[in-house]
Amino acid sequence: MTYILLFPLAGVLVNLLFGFRRGERFAGRVATGAMGLAFLASAAAFLSLLGLPPGQRALRAFLFEWIPVGGLQVKASFLLDPLSSTMTLVVTGVGFLIHLYSMGYMHGDRGAVRYFIYLNLFSFSMLTLVLGDNFLVLFVGWEAVGLCSYLLIGFWHERDSAAEAGKKAFVVNRVGDFCFLIALFLIFGRFGSLDFGVVLPQAAATLGAGSGAATLICLLLFGGATGKSAQFPLHVWLPDAMEGPTPVSALIHAATMVTAGVYMVARTSALFALSPFAMGVVATVGALTLLMAGSIAVAQNDIKRVLAYSTVSQLGYMFLAAGVGAYTAAIFHLVTHAFFKALLFLGSGSVIHSLHGEQDIRRMGGLRAGLPVTSWTFTVGALAIAGIFPFAGFFSKDAILFAAMTSPRGGLVFWLAGAAGAFMTAFYMFRLVFKTFHGKCSLPIEQQARLHESPRVMLLPLQALAVLSVVGGWMGLPLVRGADLFGGFLSPVFPKMGGEHHEVVLEVAMMLVSLAIALLGIFVAYGFYVRGQGVGAAYGRRWPRLYRLLLNKYYVDEAYDRFIVQPVKRASIWAWHAFEDGLIDAAVNGAGAAVEAAGGAVRRLQTGYVKSYAVAMLAGAFAILVYLTVRGG
Repeated sequence: MTYILLFPLAGVLVNLLFGFRRGERFAGRVATGAMGLAFLASAAAFLSLLGLPPGQRALRAFLFEWIPVGGLQVKASFLLDPLSSTMTLVVTGVGFLIHLYSMGYMHGDRGAVRYFIYLNLFSFSMLTLVLGDNFLVLFVGWEAVGLCSYLLIGFWHERDSAAEAGKKAFVVNRVGDFCFLIALFLIFGRFGSLDFGVVLPQAAATLGAGSGAATLICLLLFGGATGKSAQFPLHVWLPDAMEGPTPVSALIHAATMVTAGVYMVARTSALFALSPFAMGVVATVGALTLLMAGSIAVAQNDIKRVLAYSTVSQLGYMFLAAGVGAYTAAIFHLVTHAFFKALLFLGSGSVIHSLHGEQDIRRMGGLRAGLPVTSWTFTVGALAIAGIFPFAGFFSKDAILFAAMTSPRGGLVFWLAGAAGAFMTAFYMFRLVFKTFHGKCSLPIEQQARLHESPRVMLLPLQALAVLSVVGGWMGLPLVRGADLFGGFLSPVFPKMGGEHHEVVLEVAMMLVSLAIALLGIFVAYGFYVRGQGVGAAYGRRWPRLYRLLLNKYYVDEAYDRFIVQPVKRASIWAWHAFEDGLIDAAVNGAGAAVEAAGGAVRRLQTGYVKSYAVAMLAGAFAILVYLTVRGG
């Protein structure tokens, strides 16, 4: 198990020692090889788990006593169970393909060696997070992925927009991390431990179902997840994260940082099971986020921003599933989403690479002929995320919609939110496909002549992810008893949510309904952007206020700036003048001025004239005589 962590860390160290001297190609091979070895180690660990009885699939690796201070006993130890094993396969497998792709995408960049060091460090941090056997080790990985995201989002820091985006991600995540940290204090105060093996089995006995303490802890934990996984209202950092290199976007959105919040909620499902209110908040925020982000994606014109808001929306689906108790469905969608979202981001990177940095889909069109492999693989990813049978997203999204309707904690409102999100997903993804790869090319003639497919080292990951986006959903086939291999593997980890027996006819009917909704979204996009070109723009002109609202992302950033950023800035300036200048600097400067004034007064006595000194001595002697006479008298 420890080899899973060791290989990416070794990649970081080797490139730190030798990468800058040996160059970009060496650094890329070392980093990619490290991730490939980590994937093989993850696969071996997964097979070792399969060899154990389902109830005993938990392996622990103890490294050393980390914090033995009084009642706080924290070990540096790691846990491999079905949940963490699934996550390690996703992080290392998808991460390996992204590293391989990066060798082509970052070719010629002067910071390529530094980039591969950051990329390996990012993967190591995420693996630390998912393998941690206690809350504190998890929190170390949690903070480390935040640091790495800051470094990679602002990788091209000479651009002001990239530097600002990195700072924004860092600051927004501190809000969620503060909530998470308070939750850890409360957990330790109640349980006297931060070990999963102590806290989770004793949660019901220690906290009690429906207790205020359970609700507070779960809400604070979810606050941390809201920041990392970009849920409303802390979603604003993720679209700006597009300022980093495109493979970084793929790694953040598909395999690492944004999945951390979903994983943490799933890992602590024993706590959330004690608070129906907190679970309702999780489901409601997830539903609201998937609708809000999906509607924003409809109006965006930057190819990467469409995908960014798509990620926010799909994460909303995962939290909706977790909120209604369908943790297996949430993790299943996390896995399939890693396949097709990595594919879509890397496909967009192939487009941007071929167009020398162009990202506006209004300036594209007709790229299918010049980029055939990118076109068909990107279309596969779009079909998968839209939930079209038999692609991976169909199975995982159907599992969420079914749970949203039939779970004891679900209901029609949650299903309607998920269904509306499915329609919008299909619409905006095929709006993206049609405007990018179909129709008339909007590029200048000279740029069309230079259009070329990406190098093979970038195309191979696209093809591999396209295959996974097709077949990845079949491991969760829900209709045949015993065929849901994914759910069966994860079942020992999560509490039973109840209401799990259902009629096959009902599930088939709901699958057909969700498929029809997705097909309708594609059909509407086809009517707007292929058959009736210009129809979409016409609707934008017909409802200009709604269009501006979506284009400007509901003005959430503007609201934050007006009601939080600027007041804090003004308060800081006031405090600067009142306390820094008026109190601290005034005291320090006043002491200096007093010493200077005293020195100036004493300096007047040093005239250099002997007569003045004689008079002063005579006056002093006379004063002493007077004093002695008065005292003696």
